[in-house]
Amino acid sequence: MAQRHYAVRAGVLVALDQPLLVLHGGAGVEPGDLTPAEEDAARAALRDALKAGYAKLQAGASSVDAVTAAITVLEDAPQFNAGRGAVFTHDGRNELDTSLMDGASGKAGAAAGLHRVKNPILLARAIMDKSKHVMMVGDGAETFAKEQGIALVDPAYFRVEKRWQQLQKALDEEKKAQASNTPLELPGKAYFGTVGALALDAQGRLAGGTSTGGMTNKRYGRVGDSPIIGAGTWADDRCAVSGTGWGEFYIRSAAAHEICARVRLAGDPLARAADRVINRDIPKAGGDGGAIALGADGSVAFPFNTGGMYRGWIGSDGVPHVAIYKTDALAVPGK
Repeated sequence: MAQRHYAVRAGVLVALDQPLLVLHGGAGVEPGDLTPAEEDAARAALRDALKAGYAKLQAGASSVDAVTAAITVLEDAPQFNAGRGAVFTHDGRNELDTSLMDGASGKAGAAAGLHRVKNPILLARAIMDKSKHVMMVGDGAETFAKEQGIALVDPAYFRVEKRWQQLQKALDEEKKAQASNTPLELPGKAYFGTVGALALDAQGRLAGGTSTGGMTNKRYGRVGDSPIIGAGTWADDRCAVSGTGWGEFYIRSAAAHEICARVRLAGDPLARAADRVINRDIPKAGGDGGAIALGADGSVAFPFNTGGMYRGWIGSDGVPHVAIYKTDALAVPGK
């Protein structure tokens, strides 16, 4: 029989269930967007990431270790807008952002504007653990990565033909709008595809992380919510969140922190808090997207307001549970 662990929650000693890992590969995917082969590859990558993170938890590693391991797998998978499959900026470059937060200690690390770091989440971990800072950007962040022995690659490593074609389509639409002197609307999928993971370890500690390639055709060094603690990522002793969607609206609402604040301060159930922020507040302001949320009590929420969100979880049965579209059945842990 597995050893049982205990933790103090809200002043009460409670027995902990098995560790739990939750992840997403981005909201915004719609039925018909993927070929059968692409869909199979995405599901396989989600399962691989869940297994990698959960293996850490089973070995007694921390929630931070599990989140880092899961996101590393997703960054290496070209199906997602992070790491290898990052989208292109207006200038035809890949520009990567990331963040990581330890709910037990409140420590965090983040980086933005990366062009050569193979796995940005590893840099976020190094910033959190080995520097006095929370966020680093651009060349300075990559200098620190090199000093820490984090793998740097030629920028060509990140190129995926599907992402390149998405940029060409966006540039063409931009030219047509300029020629007809009509306002250019942001392409519907320009800001989707971010990846993230949350974990609850055997000691009851939460952690969360997020990684992204940003927005297709973005300019001027634009940074979204993913590397911003409190906007795209948050973890404390009761709640962890990773977001995916139109970053500007997640920043303005401090979405990840807001969900956890409602749990901590207002006493809202996790699912209700997450739903109200993601499916009410952000759409009301003009944005859309999704998120994953994980409570210290093992509760889980997958709110999103698009046709799909790559998502999944793994718990005591050791079996990865994954879904893509809104119509996909995905049982919630504990129910």
